[in-house]
Amino acid sequence: MAELRSEEEQVEALKRWWKENAVSLIAGVAIAAAVILGWKAWQNYQANQAETASIRYQQLLALAGQQTLDEGALSEAESLTTSLRNEHGKTLYADLAVLIQARLLVNQQDNDAARALLRELIDSTNQPYIADLAGLRLARLLLAADQAEEALDILDGEVASALAAQQADLRGDAQMALDHPDEARQAYRRALSLAEQSDLPLFGTQLKLDDLGTLESPETLETSAASTTPAASDNSGAKDSSR
Repeated sequence: MAELRSEEEQVEALKRWWKENAVSLIAGVAIAAAVILGWKAWQNYQANQAETASIRYQQLLALAGQQTLDEGALSEAESLTTSLRNEHGKTLYADLAVLIQARLLVNQQDNDAARALLRELIDSTNQPYIADLAGLRLARLLLAADQAEEALDILDGEVASALAAQQADLRGDAQMALDHPDEARQAYRRALSLAEQSDLPLFGTQLKLDDLGTLESPETLETSAASTTPAASDNSGAKDSSR
């Protein structure tokens, strides 16, 4: 009898516990299930977004790879870029789309719009390499617009090692535009050295350096001449005394 009463007490205790905790237990299970389902839904959403961004970027690449683009193709390219920026703004696809769109604008002779787009990209991207690449392209456009001083400002600072040789080469171009041949020569030499170190091709730099030759600036030549004058006088004196 004692054992039976003990079992009945346990059952009653279990019933009381269930009555007191059933709601919170069920709620906890429901919340856990909702969290798991929500996380899976978010993962699926992210995967779908990434797939959508990839498809749009591939479409943009296909358009940009055409030899010539009519108005319809250009409008479609702009639309794809806009959708990537608006709907996938923090992805690499969006940043690369902006670079492509800037190139298409240059092809249309709309350098002002291309420069504005590249400035926006530099300010908005969270990819350092993309910012460096956009900076180099912006510097080229500034040089084409006879804004060498601003180009040098853009080219100031460190960039990714894979872009360092191009940066030095552009600095040389900017210095040439400012009629600073000595600084240009140093920049071109550095560009060639960096290209050799990184084993990356750099076309045209050696030709630009060859065109500059090895001549020093007039100021340097005057300094060298002044430093050799006393020696010449001494030699002349020596010859006179020997006579």
